[in-house]
Amino acid sequence: MTERTPVDFWFDPICPWAWMTSRWLHEVAAVRPVEPRWHIMSLAVLNEDKDISEEYRLILKHAIKPVRVLQAAAEKYGEDVLGTLYTELGTRIHNQGRLKSVDMSDDAGAASAVFREVVAEALEAAGLDPSLVDAADVTDHDEAIRRSHAKGIDLVGQEVGTPVIAVGDVAFFGPVVSPAPKGEDAAKLWDGVLLVAGTDGFFELKRSRTRSPIFD
Repeated sequence: MTERTPVDFWFDPICPWAWMTSRWLHEVAAVRPVEPRWHIMSLAVLNEDKDISEEYRLILKHAIKPVRVLQAAAEKYGEDVLGTLYTELGTRIHNQGRLKSVDMSDDAGAASAVFREVVAEALEAAGLDPSLVDAADVTDHDEAIRRSHAKGIDLVGQEVGTPVIAVGDVAFFGPVVSPAPKGEDAAKLWDGVLLVAGTDGFFELKRSRTRSPIFD
């Protein structure tokens, strides 16, 4: 059996671009000997001291909730459950668009209720303790979230966001891609990303986005 290379992936489940990248990594794992290992980070933590719009700050106030539940699940079952729970959360948040119509300024009412409903459904689908949904509204796991976040972001610096990928000594933000390539196209992108990210002194390759995330 071919030995599989561990690939560490830090994500915030609310980020649509991280979701696209994670689906790409699943495609890569089917055609390259890699083994994704999932870790949480938090856009709320990343942006807490940054100058962002009030609208985005309200979004992040709710976005920490599924991250807390992910951390609670990891503490109860081990980090191996993060990939499955992330898939269930991401499918509902992004593919099904369950949060699109939510008024994020509604701090304690409809927004909290919809977040709780989505998280509860994801826990059930993943076969995990449904009471973990209660972790969304408490700060018990916030320090552990910060530690996991720091491990990922310290590899790439504060100027980027989610996702962060690390393969051995090579770490990078992204790639930002839409739609997620499949099959051998996914593998070719993987090979190219590793090549450029592993080049000494290479820091950035970017162009303006011309399309939104395309979920399938």
